[in-house]
Amino acid sequence: MSDAPPSTPAVHPVDEVPRFTRLFPLGLQHVLAMYAGAVAVPLIVGGALGYSAADLAFLISADLFVAGIASIIQSVGFWRFGVRLPIMQGVTFAALGPMISIGTTYDITAVFGATIACGLFMLLVAPFFSVLLRFFPPIVTGTVILVIGVSLMDVAAGWITNNGPSAAPSDLALAAGTLLFIVLVERFAPPAVARVSVLLGLVAGTLVALPMGKADFSGVGEAGWFALITPLHFGIPTFPVAAVLSMLVVGLVIMTETTGDMIAVGEITGRPVTPRRLADGLRADGLSTALGGLFNTFPYTAFAQNVGLVSLTGVSSRFVATAAGAILVVLGLVPKVGAVVGGVPSAVLGGAGIALFGMVAASGIRSLAKVTFTSRNILVVALSLGVALLPTVRPEIYANLPEWFRLIFDSGISAGAISAILLNLLLNGDQVRAARRHETSPAVSGG
Repeated sequence: MSDAPPSTPAVHPVDEVPRFTRLFPLGLQHVLAMYAGAVAVPLIVGGALGYSAADLAFLISADLFVAGIASIIQSVGFWRFGVRLPIMQGVTFAALGPMISIGTTYDITAVFGATIACGLFMLLVAPFFSVLLRFFPPIVTGTVILVIGVSLMDVAAGWITNNGPSAAPSDLALAAGTLLFIVLVERFAPPAVARVSVLLGLVAGTLVALPMGKADFSGVGEAGWFALITPLHFGIPTFPVAAVLSMLVVGLVIMTETTGDMIAVGEITGRPVTPRRLADGLRADGLSTALGGLFNTFPYTAFAQNVGLVSLTGVSSRFVATAAGAILVVLGLVPKVGAVVGGVPSAVLGGAGIALFGMVAASGIRSLAKVTFTSRNILVVALSLGVALLPTVRPEIYANLPEWFRLIFDSGISAGAISAILLNLLLNGDQVRAARRHETSPAVSGG
């Protein structure tokens, strides 16, 4: 018999901890890949509600801080929270329309209250969400993601026109130049650089805008180098029923989006996501969203661009996402970072927004590519897209209807999501029932 000691079991690549000289740059790369998308939501919401540059900077800092905590929870995990995969968390675009509607109808405390309620709802629903997945086949999720991207083009246009009826030629030139720069980076830069093309476009556009007097960084000097993110900074959250209900719809969309990202990362890294792991990951989403409402920010989801980065780099370690989360936390505690972002000219944001929101829409089209387009499925997509665009092209279309209805359907995103779910149930109900029978059959359930 051999006296050699037993061999140590091999560590799965997901659980490997790279040395710091690799860990930090790999984590920073994840931060750069998501940064433009991460700061876009607080910029849009704060801008729509008319907040000052200082308040915008605070919203951005709070967003980065909680995004870092959320990413650490998701990658490290504790008890029944966290999928323990290299997944980055950021504020979802799916909540933009509803949050702006809530904020303009009530105020931002109602946005935070609805966000907390959404997070608690996600916590409760997480263990059972696999049962609800049959209501979100690719025809529904693809349509919803497409609607999100298309609806947000109104925001990009508002940035370019400074929310006026038309844009100044100089602003149009800045937006077009920023967009062209992003395209050129995507075409000619190495893949690692192309991953941050939107961020580079924002930097280039801002540098061009400086001599034109269109970039205002006066708030950077006034902002401190360190500040704690205080909870309830804007006041005690409020919980209007209509606001909460509209955000619960968003919660279901978030959970569907995160489920797809988790399954994709599980396949990429060679650690398939089990139903239990899925529930743990969705609980982490819910906890992070509830923390978001408490710390003056918004609902969180897995960021798809970072899923692509995992595939591109082949780095499977979840601790790379942990390092990226730590970097985001540090950035969130430095108010000057938020002030710098808050100084980016709106026309530059508009040019980058066309690319950013267009990518969201294209992701929806990619999901719809999995669908067999029968006449019924075409109708699901066509009608949902039509219903979603009504409040986008005619914002006052529901002005004479009750407040609860307006709060839900004034957002093209929530209107489109509800329409897609209900139309799919009506037109493809037989397929949904077949999926349910398959889930409950003895062969599947193991009974």
